Amino acid sequence: MRVWLESWLLQAWQKRGLVACLLWPLSRLFQLIVTFRFGLFVLGYKAQAKLSVPVIVVGNIYVGGTGKTPLVIWLVQQLQAAGYRPGVISRGYGAQADNVTLLTADALASQVGDEPLLIAQRTGVPVAVGRDRVAAGRALLASHTEVDIVIADDGLQHYFLARDIEIMLFDQRGAGNGWMLPAGPLREPVQRRRDFTVLNASEEISAAAVPGIPADAVRMQLQAQQAYQLAAPECRQPLANFAAKRLCAVAGIGHPQRFFTTLANAGLQCEGVALPDHFAFDAATFQAIAADCILITEKDAVKCRQIPALQTDARIWVVPVEAQLDGTFAADLLQMISEKKHGSSPA
Repeated sequence: MRVWLESWLLQAWQKRGLVACLLWPLSRLFQLIVTFRFGLFVLGYKAQAKLSVPVIVVGNIYVGGTGKTPLVIWLVQQLQAAGYRPGVISRGYGAQADNVTLLTADALASQVGDEPLLIAQRTGVPVAVGRDRVAAGRALLASHTEVDIVIADDGLQHYFLARDIEIMLFDQRGAGNGWMLPAGPLREPVQRRRDFTVLNASEEISAAAVPGIPADAVRMQLQAQQAYQLAAPECRQPLANFAAKRLCAVAGIGHPQRFFTTLANAGLQCEGVALPDHFAFDAATFQAIAADCILITEKDAVKCRQIPALQTDARIWVVPVEAQLDGTFAADLLQMISEKKHGSSPA
């Protein structure tokens, strides 16, 4: 029921139909509240806390998933290649811990959130989770003094944290009908300031065809080329090897159809099972699925591998994705970091 309702709302929010128009007055009220709150920080009535190192905020104004986690992983890798020692702070959706938690190798996804755990496992950088991003950033820097730049995952609306660079991410749905909640899918106005706009969409979709996306948006694509077995991660196969098998794709992410489309673009025909974002997997989740192989996302895998009954299910294969972005974006980002940090451009 929840998946159906979310899907119905997202479809309704792509146009200015009857439902959206009926909710438009509430949308205007919500926009006034958001604008007033943001104005308190701009005018200085509410203070922002600044960390001792540069802060890059990655987020979205479209509700649900747009691909932030792969982008954060890509950013970490680019910063490491440039000689930085990054750390990541995150809210940790679904995390049960009330205080700031520094992730360890044996952290439970149910306590720290699936996305922060995936970032920590993929990158190996320090990650701190907490509702209060300022407290999370300070705890991270106090415990890892080597960190010289912080990436805030999904922190656009956490105004208390001062930031040096803002990156706003959209997918092929763009800004939908352009209205804010509950008449549309936006948490903030589409005109909200940012330093970079990133569009996560396949190359055949032009930025001009996506509602609300500026022409200079940085292009991002998620590439999937292989899968590894959950029970034996060292066992890897190209996705093409699965074409002759009876497949089922299961996704508990913000936009499951993106995962299904990625597999279809790889030439795979799968039955798709869409689950709610941050779905709580259990031992019985896959029991009723009759398939040779079950393909899941890396985000779901961090939870599944912590369930003994799923750890040994040889049918489950994990499909990692890699973010590919415009070649000049990394250089532009590094230049902006240098300018913010030193007041000059790199040589």
